[in-house]
Amino acid sequence: MINRILIRIKVVQLLYSYLLLEKHFMIESQPTPPTKEKRYAYSLYLDALVLAVKIARDIEKRGGEKPLMSNRFITRLLDDEKIKSLLLKYDNNTFPFGKILPELTVKIKDSGIYKNYLKQKGNESSGAADVNFWKGIFNIIIFPDEHFNEACTGIENYSIRGVERMKELMEFTFTNYLTSYSNLSDALKALEKSLMKARELYFMLLTLPIEITSLRAQQIDENRHKYLRTNEDVNPNMRFVDNQLVTLLEQNPRITEFVEDHKLNWLPGDHILLNSLLKQIMESDLYKDYMDFPVSDLHTDCEFWRSVFKTIIFRNENFIENLEDKSVYWNDDIDIIGTFVLKTLKRFDESNGEDVVMDMYKDEEDRQFGPTLFTDVVKNQDTLRGYIDETLNKSNWETDRLAFMDIVVCMTAIAEILNFPKIPLQVSVNEYIEIAKAYSTAQSGNFVHGLIGAIVSRLQEQKLLLKTQ
Repeated sequence: MINRILIRIKVVQLLYSYLLLEKHFMIESQPTPPTKEKRYAYSLYLDALVLAVKIARDIEKRGGEKPLMSNRFITRLLDDEKIKSLLLKYDNNTFPFGKILPELTVKIKDSGIYKNYLKQKGNESSGAADVNFWKGIFNIIIFPDEHFNEACTGIENYSIRGVERMKELMEFTFTNYLTSYSNLSDALKALEKSLMKARELYFMLLTLPIEITSLRAQQIDENRHKYLRTNEDVNPNMRFVDNQLVTLLEQNPRITEFVEDHKLNWLPGDHILLNSLLKQIMESDLYKDYMDFPVSDLHTDCEFWRSVFKTIIFRNENFIENLEDKSVYWNDDIDIIGTFVLKTLKRFDESNGEDVVMDMYKDEEDRQFGPTLFTDVVKNQDTLRGYIDETLNKSNWETDRLAFMDIVVCMTAIAEILNFPKIPLQVSVNEYIEIAKAYSTAQSGNFVHGLIGAIVSRLQEQKLLLKTQ
């Protein structure tokens, strides 16, 4: 289900952060589009980082020593221009968490997390330990704190989802900081988590027909109990509700088990969106043709829902935005995972619902492809970058204008070409050209094509690369 196209995208995205943050740690940028909720979340996120700095400044040991000011996560924050600007601003203006700062400082200073950190700091201090300290402080002490949450509600444009988005931004910041310290194992866990999130999206989409059908069944039941009923209310066309595909989806043990194990569900807050989708479906010619179609069988039911996904659901901007709000991991997954959902619905038709849910990976080789490729790039990054620089030096390309994403794409492509002999050369080249087009600049496709081609030719000449196609 998770193919190598998606794995390559995930690897390149994570490598971009990993390799870039090895040199320079950056906090998250303002999300786009800047809705009220996103602006609130981002402002709250920056204030939470400022809160960490202020706590570090206020906690002292005997003798006036401030041990948290040497914490490397804090020192990185103090180098950030946005944080510097906010600290200056709050020197002259009211800080949103100013009233609860003394209380939080005491709670943290008395906590086991702080005391254990000081013990570890006395023995050895690492970037991972420094950021994990703050991750624990926020998740265990600050975020559950009643007064902290009260302060959040008092900030303009407050929303529960905004607070949750802020927490996601904090999580990304902690993860990005860890990668800046070359923590390969944590980066590989982040890759695994990102791929698992794609798997979760697959199951969320498979449950969508169940949810929409359930909404329609509720409507029919409510109409039957109206005081003034029409003939249609009393004798409704039940074809949509009795869809055989939906019954098979509901009864499929692999779907049920995964959904329960991972606690996946369409929340009550999604009710408006799902009703909107149902309304759009019922107003479509597709629905009318389906309800009037003379044949009622599994094939017709499967093809109906495949068409609904293709022409309505996957084209609904509000639905796509809702998915992105549910998980930032899903921003780039919907197109690829959507194709697998359509294939799965077709498999329900072809096999009558037996053994239709796709495995996460085609085989063990695909399972290992992402971690192996990521590790190959990290461990051989100097050599791979050397190939790029050497080729650029013998060309007319302007190296100072080279986008860093282009470098990451080329490094990953060359690592794959050298270390995965079973993958045809042209397949690798074409895949990374498409990634460059999608995730870098407008000129990146042609640039990456030319650069990879030149490197491949030189490696072949030097007998470092044997495959030719």
